[in-house]
This record gives sequence, structure tokens and C-alpha cells, in this order.
Amino acid sequence: MKKILITGATGKVGSRFAARILAKGYEVRILVRDAAKATSLTERGATAIVGDLSNTDALAEAVKGMDAVIHIAAFFRSFTDNEGIIKTNHTGTVALAHAAMAAGVKRFVFTSTGNVYGSDYGRPAKEDDAVDINDPRAYSSSKIAAENELIALHKTKGFDVRVLRLGFVYGDKDPHIEEIIPVLKNWKRHSGYRMHMVHHLDVAQGLMLLLHTEGLNGEIFNVADDAPISLFELADSFGKAADTFPAQEEPLAKPFEGIMNISKLRSKTGFRPLVPSYYVARDLDIL
Repeated sequence: MKKILITGATGKVGSRFAARILAKGYEVRILVRDAAKATSLTERGATAIVGDLSNTDALAEAVKGMDAVIHIAAFFRSFTDNEGIIKTNHTGTVALAHAAMAAGVKRFVFTSTGNVYGSDYGRPAKEDDAVDINDPRAYSSSKIAAENELIALHKTKGFDVRVLRLGFVYGDKDPHIEEIIPVLKNWKRHSGYRMHMVHHLDVAQGLMLLLHTEGLNGEIFNVADDAPISLFELADSFGKAADTFPAQEEPLAKPFEGIMNISKLRSKTGFRPLVPSYYVARDLDIL
């Protein structure tokens, strides 16, 4: 598994992951809509194929001769363009998988999201918990639909698919946290609601484990750190807690909402978070 196609390589997650595996000596091909945005990766040795997930010819060219696909590309920034979200996250994912299968690609790793889970399992969410394909959040439902079709391809065609559901990704100078702090007040969530986060280093670790570990065909895994952080703590680390949350609140009604169980990834791959908490990342200056 040395020839890898990466999608989403100009995004927050994909750009950092691609740089890491290029540094490890992998032969990396990237599917991008704008080659100019991928200059930092092509200068390091990546080969760029210009196109998107709706371009059949570009998909065929991108997957040709590859050992594996790591599909990171996603559309989630728009809260109004549901058609665009579905086209990218669901339809585009399935098209890429079919192209990869036709080209003889050996393995397909799909990055999904912890947002697929409901709000009240009464405990940290596990990979086999029920998820709602009719979730009104288009981002979540589109990811669920893509997961379902990929797993179906494994069951009916024997395609080697693995799914990694990510927590809230941060670190490596990613502006993700800085972007979310100003909107916490608008969320109107309880200050005790906890975000289950995962550093870019551990996203990369999880993806590499799914890329190389045998016997994980057709399985779904959660990846996150060991210490979910409350919204109060996160805001307070920026000195914004008093401005963000009311002085008095009712007790938190659903203490496990947003929390994922990562024991499956640990037991089946040996995963251990390199960055076990937000505070560790802060103290190591790797935010």
C-alpha cells in the first residue's frame, strides 16, 4: 500500500494528512479542483489530477494504478446548499468507490463524522449504534448514506472498505477552534456540553492504521481523544467563557451527547491517542 490517492488534499484535514504521508515516502496522487491550491503538495512530490467527484474521466484517471484511496473530501460549510452537500458527500463518494473498484484498487478508506450519531444513547456512542439516515442535518445524513452504500459494496462485491468517524478535528495551526469560538454563544448549547476532539496527528494515525491493518474490511471505527472538553472549558481557554454562557444554567440533561466510544479502534488496531487531550496539545504548543 504505497500508491495512495487522497481526495480533499487542499482542505484542513487532507492537506495535513497528505503532507505527512509524503514525508514518509509514499507515492501520493491527489484529486483537486484547483491545482494552484495544491502547490505546496505538488512541490513535495504529489501528483495532482484536476477534477472533482462528479467528473467520471477525472475519477478514472485518479484511481488508475493506485493501491488504495483515502477519501477525505467533504462539503459541510454551507447550511443551505443541501443539494451540494449530498452531491459531494454521498453521490460523489459512491462514484469514487465504483471507479476505484473498477480500477482494481485494493482498499478504500472513507472519513466520516461523529455527527452521524443521535443525541441520547445514554453512554458514549458505539459504531453499531443506530443512526438516522433521515437526519434533518444534510451533512450527517449524506455521510450516513455514503457509509451505507460503501458497506453494501463490501457485502455484495467484496470491496475492501473501511470507515473512520472523526471527532472535532483540530491542531497543526488549523483555524477550526478559532472559527468555532465566536459561534458558541449562537449555538445556545449548555456550557457543560462536551466536544469530543481529535488532533490532526491522531487523524493521521487512525487513517494509517486503517490503511495498513489487515482484517478490517467492511468495518466502521470512531476516532477521538481520551478527554472530551466542555464548551465552557474551551471558551475559557480563550478567556471567552463569561461572555459566552449564562451565569446560571439547569443541569446538563444529556451528559453523553457528542461523546464517542473509541475502544473498538484501540482493540483492533492498537490505536492510542498521541495527543490525549486539548490541554496536552495546548501545553505542547501544537494547537
